[in-house]
Amino acid sequence: MAEINIIAFGALGIVIGFLIGRFMNRDNSQQKDLKKELEKSRYEVEQYRQELVDHFAQSAELLDNISRDYSKLYQHMAATSAELMPNLPEQDNPFAKRISKLSDVTPEAEGEASQEQPRDYSGQATGLLKDAEKTSKAS
Repeated sequence: MAEINIIAFGALGIVIGFLIGRFMNRDNSQQKDLKKELEKSRYEVEQYRQELVDHFAQSAELLDNISRDYSKLYQHMAATSAELMPNLPEQDNPFAKRISKLSDVTPEAEGEASQEQPRDYSGQATGLLKDAEKTSKAS
């Protein structure tokens, strides 16, 4: 009778071990699948970020080219208008007025412009924050 119990418990142990192993394997395969999916998603996000950086770099370069071309066009128009209409007073020439304000777009000029105050900067207090403080104190 003891031998039958040993064989029965051994067979039962093998069946239980097989079932536990099978359930554990299923979890591992799901983890592996999720890990692969996560790595794929990370790779796609990194690719997207790189494409975005490339896009903005190219856009900045194109805008810089547009700015330089606009400046060249404006200078050309000013020079041509002065050549074609030499007797035209300077105040009547729409290009001559602004050509002195227009500067070439160069890296040196860009660095200088970024250190200057904005053109709409008044240099005086607007009182905007004082009004906000008064309304908050009144509330």
